[in-house]
This record gives sequence, C-alpha cells and structure tokens, in this order.
Amino acid sequence: MILEAFAKINWSLDITGVRDDGYHIMDMLMQPISIADEITLSHSSMLSISAGGWPPVKADQTNLAYRAAQALKTAAGYSGGAAIHVDKKIPVGAGLGGGSSDAAAVLIGLNRLWNIGMRMDELESIGLSLGADVPFFIHGGLTRTRGIGEKLENLDCLYDYRLIVIQPCSGLSTAQVFSLWRNEDSLQRPDTDTAQTALKLGQISVLCKSICNVLQPVAERLRPEIIEACSLLKEQGALTAVMTGSGSSVFGIYTSENVAAKALKSLKSRYKTIFLCHTQNDSIRISQE
Repeated sequence: MILEAFAKINWSLDITGVRDDGYHIMDMLMQPISIADEITLSHSSMLSISAGGWPPVKADQTNLAYRAAQALKTAAGYSGGAAIHVDKKIPVGAGLGGGSSDAAAVLIGLNRLWNIGMRMDELESIGLSLGADVPFFIHGGLTRTRGIGEKLENLDCLYDYRLIVIQPCSGLSTAQVFSLWRNEDSLQRPDTDTAQTALKLGQISVLCKSICNVLQPVAERLRPEIIEACSLLKEQGALTAVMTGSGSSVFGIYTSENVAAKALKSLKSRYKTIFLCHTQNDSIRISQE
C-alpha cells in the first residue's frame, strides 16, 4: 500500500491558556497543503522502518511513523508486523507537520492493511498520544483545532489558495519554542473568527488582515532569517507572509498562479527549501492499494 502524507499550514495560531499540566491550550486554523511524503506499507512478520528522500530522517524506533505502528499494534492486539518505508519531501523542524502526517498515514494505512476496522475517532485518540497534530492529519480538511489538538471542527472551504512555502533556516524545536513563549510576546493576536469566515467565502484580503501566529516573535528571536523571508515574500507579491506552526517555515499567500510562479523563480536562487503549492482538503491519500 502506498499513501501520500501531506503537509499542513497554520493559517492562524493562538494560545488561549495553559493547563495545570503545562500543556498550552490552542485555537488554530489548519489546512493540508500539496507537499507530501510518500509512505509505503507492506505485510511482514515484524515491524521495521526505512527512509529515503530528503531531508534525511532517523529510520529507527524513535521515528514517529514507527511509533504509530507500534501504538496501533498494541491497541488492536495485532500479532503481525509491517515494513514501513518513508520517502521524505516535507522539511523537518519546519512547522509543516511532516512527522505527524507520516504517523497519521501509518495509522490509517495499517488499519486497512491489517484489517483492524478501527473508527476514525479511535485512530485520532491513538494519534493524540503520539503528538498534538496527528489527530488533525487523520481528520483532514480545513479545521479549527482547539484544546491540545483533540477538539476538531470541520469548516467549509470552497477555494484553493496559492502559496509559496520557504524554510529559510535550520529547523526549530517545538518544545523549545513553546517553552520560551510568554503571554507578553503576543501583542498581536489573530482574529480567528473573522479568518474562518474569510476562508469560507474566499475573502483573501480580509483573511490576510486577520491571521497571525503568536509563536512567531519567539521563533524570530531564535531564527532572524524568518523575518527576512517574510519580508522577501511580500516584496515578491505575496499579500502577506506568516510563519506556520512553531516554525521555522513561512508561507506567502498569492492571488495569482503567475505572480506566485514569478516569485518562486526569483527566490529559488536564495532558498534551497522552497515550494510553490496550494491548499487542499486531503491530508492523507491512498494512491495504491
């Protein structure tokens, strides 16, 4: 079985509180985008994982895709195994959710390959134990995500948006960025309700004025290259540019495929990790079964 595991962007990211256990309470608008890793699953007597593509990742028991397979096997009481191969394309430490998407693809794929028959909500529960973004990737679509990633609300979105995604610097640790965030960093906060409506109606100028990421000031202190990348995207015709997740990637929003293509051509000489892509509904897609 071969699956495409797509990346995501956070149109907006807000922190509305901190739980007693230290977890941050989130309010986010998230959507899959057309950058994907490829996951190949096949029957085997034991669990194993290999990896290729770029960027290189560890192909061992710490890999989130392997951990997802082990978690599903334990939850289902399954006695067999699987050979997992991850062909990477999504940047690492980028806020694009590549590891979480791979894990979601493994949960969805092995649920079918092993004929376990778990419901999507059961898979989401397993996914949450692996990482806050995994339930979103199992769920898919434009989603308002709250809590610590477990509260998912489907949103209508009739439009595809053209984006340029850049990782302008080395990756960031999600744990480090969150640990350094303080409420006083969030002088600007997203208007998430307005952004949600704008996405539904295709009101791109309203959308651009209402989105932001409260973690961006923290990430910019750690990686000043983020500031420059956002500025260059806007110089190259993006209506706005925002960091996704906990960084280090940023995305620029374009109204025209032609303008975006020209911007890509101009920026490719400066940035190695750059993509022209678009939003979509599918987060995981089975391409061969």
